[in-house]
Amino acid sequence: MLDERDKIILEMLTKDARTPFTEIAKVLGGISETAVRKRVKALEEAGVIKQYTIVVDPAKLGYNLVSITGVDTKPEKIFEVANKLKEFDFVKHVYLTSGDHMIMAEVWARDGEHLSEIISEKIGRIDGVTKVCPAIILEKMK
Repeated sequence: MLDERDKIILEMLTKDARTPFTEIAKVLGGISETAVRKRVKALEEAGVIKQYTIVVDPAKLGYNLVSITGVDTKPEKIFEVANKLKEFDFVKHVYLTSGDHMIMAEVWARDGEHLSEIISEKIGRIDGVTKVCPAIILEKMK
């Protein structure tokens, strides 16, 4: 079970995975850098912290359009389609869902024309896909 200190450590590392342990120790007060290091290692070993990563601005890489794209499939093809989506460089995340669509994928495109090409020429042509519903992200709020 996580205690309050673990929660603060996770919150700080979520905001910036490069936060020095000395800074975390100062925020926690009354705890050493070594103690923070041990707590982080325990969180890693318990699988609470799975990886450290960076957040990239797609526009800085030439991708001016990001879409959360719903993909429906024939039921027997859902895993095949999801695995095929994972292979595309323009697909950044793939989720199996229980909502309006069977699969949700985050797609990065250069512009509307590129997104249209991705939908019609790539995703739409995967064997088993029955419907593709892109929702363009207008603004990321959080």
